[in-house]
Amino acid sequence: MAPAIPIKLVSEKPEAETPSGEDHPFAKFLRIIGRGPRLSRTLDEAEAEEAMKMVLDGQVEPAQLGALFLVLRLRAETPEELAGFVRAARATLPDPGRQAADLDWPSYADRHKQLPYFVLAALLLAENGIRVAMHGIQGEGPVTTPKVLNALGIDPMPDTGSACRSLEQANFCYLSIERFAPRLATLFDLRPVLGVRSPANSFMRQLNPLAAPAQMQGVFHPTYIPVHQNTAILLNQSRSAIFKGGGGEIQRNPGKPCRVGLVDGSDRHDLTWEAMTPDDRFDWRAEELDPAGVVR
Repeated sequence: MAPAIPIKLVSEKPEAETPSGEDHPFAKFLRIIGRGPRLSRTLDEAEAEEAMKMVLDGQVEPAQLGALFLVLRLRAETPEELAGFVRAARATLPDPGRQAADLDWPSYADRHKQLPYFVLAALLLAENGIRVAMHGIQGEGPVTTPKVLNALGIDPMPDTGSACRSLEQANFCYLSIERFAPRLATLFDLRPVLGVRSPANSFMRQLNPLAAPAQMQGVFHPTYIPVHQNTAILLNQSRSAIFKGGGGEIQRNPGKPCRVGLVDGSDRHDLTWEAMTPDDRFDWRAEELDPAGVVR
C-alpha cells in the first residue's frame, strides 16, 4: 500500500482556520465544479489560478484536493482551468529575468514503455545552437528521462539559475521538478493514492519555467491537442507544436503519420507529418528497456 502523501506539507504557512459551522474557503471551488450536471460549471481562469494558489500554499484538505483532481479528470480540464493552474504554478518559481532558452521541452510521462530517443533529438538541437530547456519528473522504471540523461553524463540542475548557466555553456539543461519546484512535485505523488493521473500531468506541460518562446509538447491522447493549443494561446506562448507522443512524451512513431497541433501567436492550425519508415520496420515493443540502448 502506498504511504500517505503529506499534501498539507507543501508549504510552511499555517493552514487557514475555518470557524465551526462555516464552509472551508476552498469549498466554493468544489461547489462550482461538483454540484451536478445542471448546476455545476467549469472554473474560469481567475478561479482556477486562485484554487491552485491555495493548493500550493497548503491551504486545502487532502480530501478537497482529491475531489478537485478527480472531478477534473472525469470531465477533462478546460484551457481556462489549465492556464489558471499554470499561472499559479509559475508564481512559485523564480523569474529567469531574461530569455535563457529557445525551446521548452517538458517530459512528464511517469512510466516509459519504450526507449526515450527524444533525448537524443533534444541534444542534437543543442549541438546545432538551439538552447533546449528540458524539465520533468523522476518517473518509474529503468528508462526514465533522468536515468537516460545520467547514462549520457548529464545531471539535473538544482535550480533555474544553474539551468541558465548550463544553457550558456552547453545549450542544454534538465530541470528535475523534485529539485527546482518541490511544492509542484508533491502533486504527482497523488497518482498511487488516486489510482489515476491528475491535472498535474496536464498543466505541468505548459509550465515553461525558463520562458522559452517556442515549445514542444507530447500528449497522451489526440483529444488533448486542441485543449493544449488553446491553453498556449491563453498563456501567450508564442509558438508551440503539440502531438500525441509515445507515453505522452515528445516522441512519435516514425512508422505512422502524426497529427500536429500548431500555435503561432494567437493562431492555431493543424498539419500532418507523414510516416518516415514502413510501419513494420520499427517495433519498439521488442526493445530492451536499458539506458545503454539510447547511449549506443
